Amino acid sequence: METYDSLLASISAAPGQEGRTILDPATGGVVGEAPVHTVADLETAVTAAVAAQPAWAALGHDARSAALLKAADAVERSAEELAQLLSREQGKPLNGPNASFEVGACAAWLRAAAGTPLDPEVVVDDGETYAELHYKPIGVVGAIGPWNWPMMITIWQIAPALRMGNTAVVKPSKMTPLSVLALIKVLNEELPDGVLTAISGDREVGARLAEHPVVGKIMFTGSTEAGRAIIKSSADTVKRLTLELGGNDAGIVLPDADPKTIAEGLFWGAFINTGQTCAALKRLYVHDDIYDAVCQELTAVAAAMPMGNGLDENSVLGPLQNKAQYDIVTNLVDAAKASGARILLGGNPDPGQPGYFYPTTLVADIDNNNPLVAEEQFGPALPIIRYSTIDQAIEYANALDVGLGASVWSPNLTAAREVAARIEAGTVWINKHGAVDPRIPFGGAKQSGYGLEFGVEGLKHLGIPQIING
Repeated sequence: METYDSLLASISAAPGQEGRTILDPATGGVVGEAPVHTVADLETAVTAAVAAQPAWAALGHDARSAALLKAADAVERSAEELAQLLSREQGKPLNGPNASFEVGACAAWLRAAAGTPLDPEVVVDDGETYAELHYKPIGVVGAIGPWNWPMMITIWQIAPALRMGNTAVVKPSKMTPLSVLALIKVLNEELPDGVLTAISGDREVGARLAEHPVVGKIMFTGSTEAGRAIIKSSADTVKRLTLELGGNDAGIVLPDADPKTIAEGLFWGAFINTGQTCAALKRLYVHDDIYDAVCQELTAVAAAMPMGNGLDENSVLGPLQNKAQYDIVTNLVDAAKASGARILLGGNPDPGQPGYFYPTTLVADIDNNNPLVAEEQFGPALPIIRYSTIDQAIEYANALDVGLGASVWSPNLTAAREVAARIEAGTVWINKHGAVDPRIPFGGAKQSGYGLEFGVEGLKHLGIPQIING
């Protein structure tokens, strides 16, 4: 196991190599110097992945799963160093559902991918016809990840890819390359050469990966706009795609909910990772009967959650990861204030404070068409909108062109499930929000993407279906 300093040194730009200085979003201090790989570096990685893939596939599911289990052990051996680097680069605190949690999730998802059975399926056996459905490796998979959960989402992409006999080339976000480079280095302690490579490059590297003729599938998590570009880049080679794109998740609180009971769940549904989560609760619809009480209880919970430097063990919320996202949140909240919406908490960043800290913000009495509601804020600002009838709430929830997740809050599970069935989203949670599980498929509706991740269905999406008939 390496120390933090040796791990960082091993992934940093080499002398004479082009580098990018990575700054801590909490302090502005230098975290490290990330290499800026080139398209030529990508070609080398793809060539190695092509060469390594047949032998990796030939090992079979059991041997590949055993390697993933050893890789999970390697992550746990370096968990403290990985979490510290993640906290410094991304900004999220070590404690709470943040950096240490994310590193732990990497190990958990590796083990889940290794342990999920996928046997051939007999589709017809009637005495005259016998047909089985198998899944074969695709070949080389390209994984393009985001900056909000850089390590965990990388594992979501590559663990099933490797389990299914593919090799993988990873292109991390230029905002958080060090975290992913470190994670891949640790994983490669237990994987054969060429099976998994990370290339930390600029946009042209990602574009080349998406269009590369020998890359058989792209896994992408990011904005809808970037997803559209990948679709276009991949079209000429008819690549398989799994796209987890932007969301603007609605939560509907039914009139029989207990405001005090649900307040903490609402808070973490909205503010996990300081709101920088695709499937976070981003607009909350509350019935008139309990609107004021929900606002009061949620404000009390939010006001008690400490925000600060991620290395401070008291912090559970951190800064926004970058200035562009800070400006988006600031502009949306300022526009909401200018429209006459009521600020329950926050909305008043300190311009003299170092880092991209935006205070936890709750906005009430806001129109459903306000930009803070209609656009994805991806930060610590939650609009709370009144509704009078269930039909109105569902109409509001379904009005946008995205549909990653949603939630319904009520002690009456039958009523909650009836409402959930009417919502246009890939996942609808009951009395929780954003609770992903490696056993349960996850994917978006509308312009939040397509394809499924996790569980048996996630494995199938990393293989080529083949029918053996006869």
